[in-house]
Parts: sequence; structure tokens; C-alpha cells
Amino acid sequence: MDDVLTAHSGFETLAVSETMLEGSSASSRRTALIKLALAYLLLALLLRGLTFGDPALHVDEQFYLLVGDRLLHGSLPYVDIWDRKPVGLFVLYAAIRALGGEGIVQYQVVAMLSASATALTINRIARNISSPRGAWWAGLSYLLYLSAFNCFGGQSPVYYNLLVALAAWAMCSIVTGPPGLNLVARGAGVMALIGLAIQIKYTVVFEGIMFGLTLLARARTDGFPPTRIAAAATVWIAVALIPTALAWSTYIYLGQGQAYYFANFRSIFSREESQTAALWRLIKEMAVLIPFWFAIFHAPERVKLPCENGSNEAARSFLRLWGTAAVFGFLIFGTWYDHYVAPLLGPLAVLAGPMLGRAGKFRIYTQLLIGFGLIAAAYMTIYETTRHGTRIQIAHASALISSHLGGGCAYLYEGDPILYLTTHSCLATRYIFPNHLAGAVDAKSLGVNANQEVTRIMASHPSVVMIGAKPVADSINIQSREIVLRSLAQDYTQYSTTIVGKHEYKLFELNLRSSIGTPSSETPHLRAGFILRGGSKLLI
Repeated sequence: MDDVLTAHSGFETLAVSETMLEGSSASSRRTALIKLALAYLLLALLLRGLTFGDPALHVDEQFYLLVGDRLLHGSLPYVDIWDRKPVGLFVLYAAIRALGGEGIVQYQVVAMLSASATALTINRIARNISSPRGAWWAGLSYLLYLSAFNCFGGQSPVYYNLLVALAAWAMCSIVTGPPGLNLVARGAGVMALIGLAIQIKYTVVFEGIMFGLTLLARARTDGFPPTRIAAAATVWIAVALIPTALAWSTYIYLGQGQAYYFANFRSIFSREESQTAALWRLIKEMAVLIPFWFAIFHAPERVKLPCENGSNEAARSFLRLWGTAAVFGFLIFGTWYDHYVAPLLGPLAVLAGPMLGRAGKFRIYTQLLIGFGLIAAAYMTIYETTRHGTRIQIAHASALISSHLGGGCAYLYEGDPILYLTTHSCLATRYIFPNHLAGAVDAKSLGVNANQEVTRIMASHPSVVMIGAKPVADSINIQSREIVLRSLAQDYTQYSTTIVGKHEYKLFELNLRSSIGTPSSETPHLRAGFILRGGSKLLI
């Protein structure tokens, strides 16, 4: 373990030298900060670089990229392609898709840049309560545990964690700053970052509420009268809500306000998650976080560290509240998938900072946190990329599907959503995330009867159907699978099998007899072409 820590001594020296330059010129400080940023970027590249170009890193980010691509061609999230994520996430992926190429390497590079920038921000936040070495290790631990919790690609926390961390950094300067600062304007900046983050993941709202309450407390401490506090609160709340209000207003203008409301705010409460499986996930995740718990809770409270502005107690109190709000947002919905832990990593890394980078008897905290993080990051990256599949497997499956489309649509009852992108297939349904119709968890949360939707899809006779040789979802929708199998037996012929990751899939093509008079374009709103929506012509 000592060898591992020694291997990073050069980078650690960058962190220390950057702090030693505090009294020097602005140019020197800027140069040192750039070196620190490049160090985190290099480490992020080492952790993620081998996965660049892999289209099958995770089914979620495959889906986000697909929706982003179709959004650029006029498809409307929640209407043409259904999901419950905030539209801001899909706009982000659409912007990445607009960078060119296939979008796969592009989103992975942007994710790496976001992760390294977040690590740097965590470093700056941690300097309020930590030594330079402790802050360095805090930033590095964030990068390691992102990979350990299956966020070595482009999962949504990789992006919105940066916005939240920037807001927390600004909050640290507010709670530790002198009276008389421009609190209303600076608080509005914090809330603007939170508002943008909410449009990538709604659970950020809990951190936003805590930040807002902290701003109100600071306003009271600064002697704001009640009327001015109320006015400031109104401004901060409004700023935080602007991105979501703009998104919802756009859908109302397009005549799809109800679709937006149901997908974003109602459907989540109709999911039927197995609490036994969720609890087991939670237990495993809390076990992986044990090095953080030791560094945060087992560390002696008597340890007081100097900090840049001499107000580390105010910052420490705020950072504890941040961590509490993040944990609450993680626990409240009760699903606890591995990547849902990622929003906790920022505040936990910062709070662990005071005990990191220390010598003597305290060295064990750094050894445990970084050593275990290295092992977990390497294991999860190798395990998950093997389990989900390779670019060669995706290319092979894509070629098999494309060769039999014949101008019709593919329907991946089970399979990787990225195949819709690589085959340029039209969509036989707006419910293209496989688990929505193939799994039992979401069957009652879609706004339609899942089994009736599958019946409609198969009656429209898509040209190619992909289905797992064995059920893929952890919780299976038995009825919808039986509907697909009956239709395949009646109207389709199996023409190939393909393996992606640990799953084998069967590929079926529509029999010529069945295709006569019932083209797979029976759902024209999902085909390439022009449609009318709310009086507007859109290309999809």
C-alpha cells in the first residue's frame, strides 16, 4: 500500500506547491492551479481512457445518447420517446451529439472532463477544512469511487455533481466571508447552478433546499430585516426553478404539458421496486463506503486544521449539512442502484479530507480510502465492461439487424438501446428503454398498459425483433414476454443469434406473408419524416 501512495507523491507535491504559492503573484497561483487541474485530468484519463469508444458501458447512457440524437432530429422526450429523467439531461446529450462523430467517444470525453473538473472543485472546497495533502487525496478519492460505483462513463451524476460542487464551493465562500458581501446576487448564482443541476436529476432539490436555508441563515446573521429576507428568498427560489419552469412551459406551449407532468413528477411513485433487492444493494454500497465512514466519523474531533480563510468551523458545519442533504436525497426514494451513490461522493470526499495525507498513526485513513478505491475502481471497470459487452459485439449485432431491416423498424424487446443509433432504425414504440416493457418494475408507471403496448407493437409487425434467449431483466414482466413469444412464433422466423456481454439474444425477421398489408410503419409518428405537433412541423 505504501508503494501505491508513493507513486502519487509527484502529484501530491503539485497540491502542496499550489498552496505554498498563496502569497505569490496571481500568475503563479494560476499556473499552479492549472498544474493541479492537469494532474486530476491525467488521473481521470488513466481511470477511464481504456473504455473510450465502448458503446455498451451502461444501458442508461446508451439511452441518453440515443434520445439526445433523436432530439436533434425533432423527436420530443416524453412524447416520442418516453422516460422520466429531466429533459435537461437529454438536452445535454443532444449538445454532445452535436459535436460530431458517433457521439460515443464524445460523451465519454465530456464525462471525463466533467469528472476531473469536479475533482478539482472538491479539492478547492476541501481546502477550507483540510491540509493541502488532504485536499489532494479528497479530489483523487472522488475519481476513484466514481468508477467504483459504476460511473466511469457518462451516468448523469458525472455531470450534475460538477454543478452542485461549484455551488457548494460558492457557498463555502459565503458562509466564511465577511459581512457586507453581495449576498442576494451571490446566492442567486448558487441557486442558478442548483437549478441547472435539477434539470439533470431532480434529487438535487434536497441539496438545493439545504443551500437555500443556509443562505437564509446567513441573511439573518447579516442583519437583514424580515421583509428583505423574504424578498431574497423569493429571488433565490425563482432562480432555482427557472430551468424547470422553462422546460415545462415549452411543453405546455407544444400542447404536451400533461405528458411532461406525468413523466417527470407522477410516474416515479408507481414503480414497484423489490425492497429486498434494493436493501441488499444498499448494504453493499454502505460497505464500500466504509473507508469514508472511518475517515469522517472515527477521526478524532480534536483535530483542528488551519485553512485558507481561518473560518474552518463555519465551513465544516456547512459541509456536514451538505453531506446530510445528499444522503437524504439518496435514501428517500428507496431504489439505491450503485450509481445513485455518486452524488454522495463529493461531500463525503470533502469531509474525509482532514484525515487524509497525514503521517504516523493517521496514515491508515489515506491507505484504506485510496487503496480500497483503487481496487474497487479497477474491479468494477473490468467487471462491468465485460458484463455489458464490447464494441465488437455491438458492431456485430448492429450489422445483423441492419441487414434485415429492409426499410422497416427494429424492436429491441430486450437488448442495448445503442443499437437503435448504430442501425439508424426507426422506432416501433416510444417505450424503447428495454426494462420499461420487459421488466415488472416500471410496468405500472408508464401511463399505458405495458402488455397492451407490447401487443400493439407486435401487431404493427416491426421488421426485426430482438429478444434475450433468457429473460434479461432482474424482475420480469412475464405477460409481455409471452405476448412477444406468441407473435414471434406466428409471424417471424429466427435468422440469427448474437451475444452482447453476458447475454445471448435471438434475432427474428418478419415473414413475408405477415408483412403484406401491415407495414412496420404503423406508428408514423416514430418514423423518419415530417409530422405535425401543435401546429408545428417537426423533422424526426
